[in-house]
Amino acid sequence: MAKSTKTQRARDAVGSAGSNPYLKRVIEDEDLRDSVMTAVDAARDAYDRLSSNGSPINTAIDDKKVHKDLKTAAENLRDASDRLRGKKESHTFGRLLLIAFAGAILALVLSEDLRKGLLDKVFGAEEEFEYNAPAAAPAPAPAASSD
Repeated sequence: MAKSTKTQRARDAVGSAGSNPYLKRVIEDEDLRDSVMTAVDAARDAYDRLSSNGSPINTAIDDKKVHKDLKTAAENLRDASDRLRGKKESHTFGRLLLIAFAGAILALVLSEDLRKGLLDKVFGAEEEFEYNAPAAAPAPAPAASSD
């Protein structure tokens, strides 16, 4: 009787696990699993460095490799969390748009021909204009003062 109860509980657990959307994502999404494994490896490396040195506090403050490992772990856990919740990476388009805008501004700043072409398109072609000063008119005679 006890075996059937354990067997039944195992069947129930497997049945409920199959309907769990988070577990489905973990099973199906290879990038999610890679992010979790990378985060665990980085955290393990950071822990090993902290525990192998004499003072964990000084190591945590001074050791650049510990900082790098902890940053890697945090970034990968954030990525795994976003993937697990089903968030899509919307930063890619925004980042691409920002880079394109910065490149366009830089091109306009550095290229005089491109600037002139843009100004011609926006404001119309610039006409050549030469300014000719009028011939010098004779200076008026000083006014006579009446005393």
